[in-house]
Amino acid sequence: MKGTLRARRGNGGFTLIELILVTVIIAILAGMVTLSFRGTATDAKIRAALGDIKSYGTAIETYALNNNDQYPDQLSDLLTGKGSIMRDLNLDPWGNPYVYLKPGAHYRDSYDLFSMGPDGARDTEDDVKPWVRPEEEE
Repeated sequence: MKGTLRARRGNGGFTLIELILVTVIIAILAGMVTLSFRGTATDAKIRAALGDIKSYGTAIETYALNNNDQYPDQLSDLLTGKGSIMRDLNLDPWGNPYVYLKPGAHYRDSYDLFSMGPDGARDTEDDVKPWVRPEEEE
């Protein structure tokens, strides 16, 4: 009987302590990876919003060229009128409509176009505005 027990123990399996140690190491590594990529998704959404704003800006300027230098009263005007400029209006990366102000509060002679950011509220710290660089917000 003693011979069979020794044969089973020498089978090459892992002890409970070894398994716990490996699990803890994997958990620590997973935590480090999660922390390092945490802000990446937000940065990507901000860049996507700025790209959309630039595209809308080009469409708005094209609209003005086609309409005697008159900017649209609202973004939906880009979908109708003389040779509609756009097929549809996208929401920002957080699912909110972009804010279009004519005349603008920042650009008083033309328009302002920005995203309300993750919180979906206007005039808060996280608004994505093309005239504010991300470094300036910190």
